Amino acid sequence: MVAAVIFVNAFTLRSLPETEGEIPLQGLTGQVEVLRDENGVPHIEAESLDDLFMAQGYVQAQDRMFQMELARRQASGRLSEVVGEAALEQDRYFRTLGLRRAAEKSLAVYPEETMELLQAFADGVNAYMESEPLSPEFAMMAIDPEPWTPLDSLTIGKYMAFDLGGHWERQAFNYYILDNFPEEEAYELFPAYPERAPTVLADAEGLDVEESLAHAVIPHEFNGSNNWVVSGSRTASGSPMLADDPHLGMATPSIWYQMDLRAGDYQVSGVIFAGIPGIILGHNKSAAWGVTNVGPDVQQLYMEKRNPDNPEEFLYEGRWEQADVIEETIEVKDGSDVQMDVLETRHGPVISEFSEGAEGDTVLSLRWTALDATTELDAILEINQADDWKSFEKGLEKFLAPAQNFVFAGKDGTIAYKANGRIPIYDNPEDALLPLRGWKAEDEWQGYIPFDELPTVINPKEGYVATANNKIVSDDYPYHISHNWAQPYRYTRIAEMLENHEAVTLADMQDMQMDVKNLQAEEFLPYLLEHTEAEEDLEKQALLMLEEWNLEDDRNLPQPLLFHLWMAGIENELYESSIPKSIQSLFRGSAQTTDELLRMDRDGGDSLWMEKAGGSSKVITTAFETTVRELAEEYGEDPSTWEWGEYHAVEFTHPLSSIGFLDRFLNPGDPYPVSGSRVTVRAAGFNENGLVNHGASWRFVIDMAESQKGYHVVGPGQSGHFQSAWYHDQLEDWVEGNYHVTSLDEQEGGVLTLTP
Repeated sequence: MVAAVIFVNAFTLRSLPETEGEIPLQGLTGQVEVLRDENGVPHIEAESLDDLFMAQGYVQAQDRMFQMELARRQASGRLSEVVGEAALEQDRYFRTLGLRRAAEKSLAVYPEETMELLQAFADGVNAYMESEPLSPEFAMMAIDPEPWTPLDSLTIGKYMAFDLGGHWERQAFNYYILDNFPEEEAYELFPAYPERAPTVLADAEGLDVEESLAHAVIPHEFNGSNNWVVSGSRTASGSPMLADDPHLGMATPSIWYQMDLRAGDYQVSGVIFAGIPGIILGHNKSAAWGVTNVGPDVQQLYMEKRNPDNPEEFLYEGRWEQADVIEETIEVKDGSDVQMDVLETRHGPVISEFSEGAEGDTVLSLRWTALDATTELDAILEINQADDWKSFEKGLEKFLAPAQNFVFAGKDGTIAYKANGRIPIYDNPEDALLPLRGWKAEDEWQGYIPFDELPTVINPKEGYVATANNKIVSDDYPYHISHNWAQPYRYTRIAEMLENHEAVTLADMQDMQMDVKNLQAEEFLPYLLEHTEAEEDLEKQALLMLEEWNLEDDRNLPQPLLFHLWMAGIENELYESSIPKSIQSLFRGSAQTTDELLRMDRDGGDSLWMEKAGGSSKVITTAFETTVRELAEEYGEDPSTWEWGEYHAVEFTHPLSSIGFLDRFLNPGDPYPVSGSRVTVRAAGFNENGLVNHGASWRFVIDMAESQKGYHVVGPGQSGHFQSAWYHDQLEDWVEGNYHVTSLDEQEGGVLTLTP
């Protein structure tokens, strides 16, 4: 056993990346210096952009090669090759969706100089794979990685657009409930009440949404973010300040990788997705920027009528059109290859037939902006070098998908905001609520919102701009953006805090990112308490505690545990017996819908779903009784000893940690209790077991008075190698709200020199 431990330790240590010394790289034209600071952040300095991006590819691969390998496989529909049949349905879906095909289209529109930088990055990744031992995960999964290509980088970029969604699944859900429930009941669950009856149900037959889309891969519902920028007139330093904390999945390694890049006039610091060159979020010495998800309706389902005499033809304006047929072969580890044909109509891939046996005369195709050729990498390279709002905004013209709320802070004192990206024009906004008729030209998108007419704010009189995936335009904005917005609580709380600060400091900005006041509870708790009839002493004690709550989702308090599980129980009472579980995954925005039903009842309206479930008092009381009983069984009969953090905890789970004994090596140990929730500024979404799996995996704050310094935390750390000192070293800082400083000017740490 001792010998085995020594062998395994030696085997895993040999793949730790070299971070000091000298390494020759074939293809470099000059010497490159890579300094890693105490937080594992690489500061790369080169003489040319080609050398810089080759070094960036090499360094990313040193720390994140296994993550990059899984990312390109997942996005390309090639996980089955290394995982086996368990990944087959997922691979079938991504082959159908065609993220890699969309990346191929994008390759064709990039200029030669951008392609050279993409190739330099790929050359750096390949130089690492050829010269250094790969991390232990490659041996565990018997993966012999293929050379990295520019197409791999762009495919990962397309996957990030997929992860930020576009609402096709809500259109499918709306179709299902309209087809299976009385019209008024169905409309009550729509995110917007349609004023005219939809025609799609009358014109299409034979589509089983539940069967066709049961295995579709749906991005996390709460993918979003917070960002805000404050004018110098409201800050202690007199210069603009900016904060950004993108909310995505939280795992080991982090979705973000922090870097500092410089070559001549190109100098930028911030984070990027592993496998992609440049810096997507961060700052240079003249400008800082951050994003949140706009969440526009950029995905449209189309009902397609199939020719009964030719399954590859679909109706359009009275004529049968031949679909493109893409032959796909999925290799399956320890199994036979799977052959599948993907059909693409004029609107996009037929996504309702990716599962074997799901065929019919009426199918669903997907029109989506990200499946077109797009040029986000060009945009990244331009905004990295922007020195004012004008040059920054010019770069944004090339950032098409996903649509993002960009906030900007300039060294010159400018603050600005733009909802950027390619957003379709709908003649009637209600058309985005349901699948449209693929056979009617009148149901096509009417182009895209012109760039100069996208929502934009420059130096507002309020002295700040904030976004939190909330509704970003008033009703008089001339174009439709979305029917699906995040609950308003995070944005309202951010605005509330900014209004109450007159001389904002960096510490204030950091405290705001960690704020855990629950405005959902502030709105609904009095109404819930009023409608709850408690009979048992335990229930009465729980109600008394809620009445005394300070409305903070603090990990040490019992009230957040009661409130959040109570709200989840109300949803169960309303929908669980009526809507199949397989369809509930398509019910995006169910929390917003539940809020609206509660408001309707509170304000004297009649909710059909509330009445159907027995009335508000029964729904609320039953959910409360169930919550208290289950919590007592789990945590004991004394509610005062319950703690939110005992249930609500974060682990940053490694994708391989579910394999037997690997958990003790790849995960940090017991999960860390953590404050916050889905509705607080400190976003911490959780699964049905309470494990926090979604939130701000990177937090960033900057004061443009010292524009060379950024304040960061990357949870759980920079490295993907479990033996590295930078593997989980920022986990506790992430939990406690600590930040590290990364400077463009002053660095200390070990130096690795890459030479030609």
